[in-house]
Amino acid sequence: MTDTVTPRVAPELDEFHALRADVYRLLARLLREPPDTALLDWLAGLEVEDDGSALASPWRELIASAGDASIEELTRAHFRHLVGVIQGEVTPYASWYRNGELLDEALVALRRDLKVLGFERSERTRDPEDHLAALCEVMALLIEARSPAEARFFMAHLAPWAAHCLADLAAVASPFYSRLGRLGRAFIDKEEALLAGEAAQDPVRLVEP
Repeated sequence: MTDTVTPRVAPELDEFHALRADVYRLLARLLREPPDTALLDWLAGLEVEDDGSALASPWRELIASAGDASIEELTRAHFRHLVGVIQGEVTPYASWYRNGELLDEALVALRRDLKVLGFERSERTRDPEDHLAALCEVMALLIEARSPAEARFFMAHLAPWAAHCLADLAAVASPFYSRLGRLGRAFIDKEEALLAGEAAQDPVRLVEP
């Protein structure tokens, strides 16, 4: 599952919410580490209906890139774009985008809310909890648990910065990661449109940095 949080038992979801959780998990997987052969082959074999939605074109472009890319190429690109010797071209942490420094106020607020929600950081990861991959994993878990905190968590910890981060990823030179950024940006925009109104009615109070 996740390298950052402890999973909960997930009730059965309808197709719409199950797909949302799957997209969050895919984004988390590809942001955290380069794809392996099985995942790259799976992506290359996907078929996307041309329904005119904002996600259809980014999906098709990512699928095409998966068919053209090699594991070695994507391993180098992932390191260059998202890791780096000191830091990559994109720094996918909430505290970086919201506070201008790593391990800053946004991370403190996130840790408080994760504690309230019952999530614990895994000992297997060295990444702080405000890595975008970790937040996507948390969203998948909240969707699967049908948590009433789902919308509020998104608006507090993803909406203020995730689209900006993914837009930066969309601007990198590697086609696969650029298209991953474009897909992620379109998905986050769609999620914000879905969850903003719900969050306003959510009785669960979370900390906003």
